[in-house]
Amino acid sequence: QVQLVESGGGLVQAGDSLRLSCAASGRSFNIYTMGWFRQAPGKERAFVSAISGSGRNTLYSDSVKGRFTISRDNDKNTVYLQMSSLTPDDTAVYYCATALSPFGTTIQITPANYKNWGQGTQVTVSS
Repeated sequence: QVQLVESGGGLVQAGDSLRLSCAASGRSFNIYTMGWFRQAPGKERAFVSAISGSGRNTLYSDSVKGRFTISRDNDKNTVYLQMSSLTPDDTAVYYCATALSPFGTTIQITPANYKNWGQGTQVTVSS
């Protein structure tokens, strides 16, 4: 069982940057694709980005492509989300999660394909 803890959220102004971290406990972290999702008030949880276990493959939603960068350090059991050029539309609780199955070759974008959700970290971007 993998447990995930997100950190790094906060209140920033539009145009600022933030780096989120997701620390994993448990074994076999490097065999799972890791995903970042976000949920704004009154909206469904939405895919942001994901990275394969090796780190070679990444995927981004259209809304963050070119502004956010996902990475992972398997030695530290941590996945990161570097966010830049933030806008008020990025305001949400950000969650990380592991893919349902290890050794996945296709990155999934729906929350139903992920598990071991963290508690989330709040990101608020003021205009």
